[in-house]
Amino acid sequence: MRGSDHITIAGAPEGYDARLIVEELGKAPGPVLHVARDDKRMAAMAAALRFFAPGMPVLQFPGWDCLPYDRVSPNADISAARMATLAGLVQGSLPDQFILLTTLNAATQRLPAREVLREATFTARVDARLDEAALRGFLVRMGFAQAPTVMEPGDFAVRGGIIDIYPPGDSGPVRLDMFGDVLDGIRRFDPATQRTIARLDVIELAPVSEVILDEAA
Repeated sequence: MRGSDHITIAGAPEGYDARLIVEELGKAPGPVLHVARDDKRMAAMAAALRFFAPGMPVLQFPGWDCLPYDRVSPNADISAARMATLAGLVQGSLPDQFILLTTLNAATQRLPAREVLREATFTARVDARLDEAALRGFLVRMGFAQAPTVMEPGDFAVRGGIIDIYPPGDSGPVRLDMFGDVLDGIRRFDPATQRTIARLDVIELAPVSEVILDEAA
């Protein structure tokens, strides 16, 4: 695959298609997209790719588990997975090569415009000033729910100079330690034990779902 050329592979036997994708990665300078017939097949493909290419980033973009005008909302885990993938694609935080897995159902659903998603982000850096009111407003507009403690993706909690946030699609919540109006530290932690897992220098927050409210709303 050179320049704007694209290679389409279809009809490969199940199980062997993962090998073909990995082979194409060796020839292509950019990412590879695989459209599975359903979520079950997408999950099987993700497992196979973890075996054949353990070091390669694999993103999953599942379809909603409800119809657009149903009275129920999509499953929270599905919304989180979709937004985590969209945020990575829009923010440019992904490496040059990765594999994007989706389904026919997901590929035919309408999405927010790239510009809307790009503007619906909030970046916080250690040792930089942080407007706590602006952060709270962003979290509420982007679908986060305030809770006494963060336990699920989409939760956030505020206690004095500490702000806990569980971003969608992340491996765990993060804690922002404030010193006045300056962000003193960011750490990822286990919500059950409160034990620190990793310390971060920067965090980029994305919406919980694709229903994005602006300040006027």
